[in-house]
Amino acid sequence: MKRLLLPIVMSTVLFCGTAFAKTGEGMTIWFDTGGSAGDGYGTIVQNGAKAAAADMGCELRLIYSDWNPETMLTNFRNAVASRPDGIVVMGHPGDAAFGPLIDAAVKQGIVVTSVDTALPGAQERNRAKGFGYVGTDNYTQGEALAQEVLRRTQLKKGDRAFVWGLKRIPDRGRRAQAIVEVLEKAGVTVDYQEITPEIDKDPVLGAPVVAGQLGRHPDTKAVIVDHGSLTAQMGNHLKNAGIKPNTVYVAGFSLSPATAKAIEDGYVQLVSEAQPYVMGYFGVVQTVLSKKYGFTGFSIDTGGGIIDATNIGAVSALAQQGLR
Repeated sequence: MKRLLLPIVMSTVLFCGTAFAKTGEGMTIWFDTGGSAGDGYGTIVQNGAKAAAADMGCELRLIYSDWNPETMLTNFRNAVASRPDGIVVMGHPGDAAFGPLIDAAVKQGIVVTSVDTALPGAQERNRAKGFGYVGTDNYTQGEALAQEVLRRTQLKKGDRAFVWGLKRIPDRGRRAQAIVEVLEKAGVTVDYQEITPEIDKDPVLGAPVVAGQLGRHPDTKAVIVDHGSLTAQMGNHLKNAGIKPNTVYVAGFSLSPATAKAIEDGYVQLVSEAQPYVMGYFGVVQTVLSKKYGFTGFSIDTGGGIIDATNIGAVSALAQQGLR
């Protein structure tokens, strides 16, 4: 799949901002932010979507799914019933479940696109009708983070690492899969645990899992959390478990105000940034432009690199504003 370079896309949109102003006037776009209202990661996605709606002049209707794939499908059906101009989804239900619903919506003239988690089958079939993807390649992102953890920690054969992920979710689960594969290939002993639906919805509930893992295996040298909102809770979870800063190497995904503080306090050492604000913003922009001008779906890689103690100062203020 040919992917657009984000800086080029951003430059184009900024340069043409005046020309595209209010392009979405009269349009209604539904947007599933994935989590619940107030969810750390979903809120940043939402902030980007709101900014784009204001810039494009369209009406934005936000919906929340508590990270539940079945709820995402139900919300999509409800959105289609209202006959909007476009719908932005997250692909957690997978192609098999989502594909037929998306195909039917596109036949009704509704532009659909996905953010955060791809739907390759639906995108391939409906690209000419505006279906795109704004986000990262989950496998590549997981692989890169695991390799960076190995490089920085010098984990060796027989060392223990805890990986907390979401393998059960199609495409999204490829990130945890990649992390485990990289570590095991290096000879690291991996304790893998699936994030339960309850903790996926409310990361605060994850405290006993962290305390239990580190209590059973005090030799755990690294923890990799495949979940943005759980990464944001790791400072609290480690404190509750009696773990001091910089004792266990913790890596995760997606910046937020709480994650920025955890990095500054020494509880989280490394974060791979997916830039969810950009997902929200360009999810709306792409949907409006495809509806207005018949553009094919865009493929925009939002991968933003690595955040750690050496560069958190440059982006911490933006994180506090819900922009990073």
